Amino acid sequence: MDPIKIIQKYYATDSKAYELLLWHSQAVAKKALEIAKRVPHLNPDLKFIEEAAMLHDIGCFLTNMPIIWCFWEKPYICHGYLGKEILEKEWFPKHAQVCETHVSVWLSIQDIEEKKLPIPKKEILKISIEEEIICFADKFFSKDEKDITQEKNIEKIREVLWKFNNNKLHIFDQWLEKFWE
Repeated sequence: MDPIKIIQKYYATDSKAYELLLWHSQAVAKKALEIAKRVPHLNPDLKFIEEAAMLHDIGCFLTNMPIIWCFWEKPYICHGYLGKEILEKEWFPKHAQVCETHVSVWLSIQDIEEKKLPIPKKEILKISIEEEIICFADKFFSKDEKDITQEKNIEKIREVLWKFNNNKLHIFDQWLEKFWE
């Protein structure tokens, strides 16, 4: 499997959206591999982590998020399940799951209903160690063009999560204990 070739099937290689996605995905993949190597006792699948981290945001082009050069009709929150649909069509169901869980692990059915989010109403109760690592690594990077090369520090990530929901901060803190310290 070649994640870059899969991305190139859906993104014009001369587009700003492709450039931003590729940079972000490579940064997340590198960070995820660094994190995975800190926890060899958890036996993470490094090859899968690298591939899935490269593909976790493939659905972004189907959303309307001008800051990352995506101009379709769906809200950005939909990129997870849209990416899942893409990778299921490509016959990569495990990788597809990462697309969905990197977004929805942070969202309960209650969150989805209260915020009236246009995503499938489902509870993600168990995710693999590889999915956790990718989701954790993703929090360190923005796809915003002005911040894309800057890795966020833990304090900044915690500040953003605190504003969103204290439960999300709790999950992140658990991952800090598991993967960082």
